[in-house]
Amino acid sequence: MAYAVGHISGGHFNPAVSVGLLVGGRFDKKDLVPYVIAQVIGAIAAAGVLYLIASGKAGFDATASGFASNGYGEHSPNGYNLVSALVAEVVLTAFFLIIILGATDERAPKGFAPIAIGLGLTLIHLISIPITNTSVNPARSTGVAIFQGTWALE
Repeated sequence: MAYAVGHISGGHFNPAVSVGLLVGGRFDKKDLVPYVIAQVIGAIAAAGVLYLIASGKAGFDATASGFASNGYGEHSPNGYNLVSALVAEVVLTAFFLIIILGATDERAPKGFAPIAIGLGLTLIHLISIPITNTSVNPARSTGVAIFQGTWALE
């Protein structure tokens, strides 16, 4: 997606990335709220598409399955507690932002940022899916939580 739409919007679909770019002086503060709103709406729409697909399977229940919502304790895939979940999400989100800021810096080799960012995000998911189901994107978490409908919204 970064190659496909990066030239249009900067290719960030994640409010954490938008805030990180703002803090790094690489994003205009007037654009932050509209971007975040668009990111959350996009995530809800994407979760809706996933819900439509998943609900085509007999017996599917978004509430019972958790619908890949983020969680800790009994809602963590491997039972990690709140502290572990928060540390994982904060540290991995910070590393994701470091990758993005480094790969897109004007001094970095041109044209390779989407590769570095994509591989970094893949590694982050491999690490954190067993802990929280992976967030590192508040919009993504919001989208699926709406369809999960119970504990994920609490």
